[in-house]
Amino acid sequence: MGKQRNAKRALRRKYHVRKKVLGTPDRPRFSVFRSNRHIYAQIIDDVAGATLVSTNTRTKGLRDKLPKGNNKETAGIIGKAIAKQALQVGIKCVRFDRNRYKYHGKVKALADSARKAGLVF
Repeated sequence: MGKQRNAKRALRRKYHVRKKVLGTPDRPRFSVFRSNRHIYAQIIDDVAGATLVSTNTRTKGLRDKLPKGNNKETAGIIGKAIAKQALQVGIKCVRFDRNRYKYHGKVKALADSARKAGLVF
């Protein structure tokens, strides 16, 4: 019974955030998802329904460079990588979608490193 309640609350938080954040061609949505083992980031144009750029801790090029575990340091490296890819494609401004997670810890580390690497949000 407790797991179902937590899942419903998480889904409600997700919808609460997504109601306010919409990715457009001018300013796509920078979405974050984290599991217990991995962290995923993607930049999405919701109008076209297309993922423009994505990276995660399972990407072959990054997997060897990452420290052991899913921590803030790993999130920072993923943030830098997504920002670098976005700038190469020509994306400078994004809207940050923290999904259902608090802006704290790994999510904050990812966002801060993406900002330092040149993304504006």
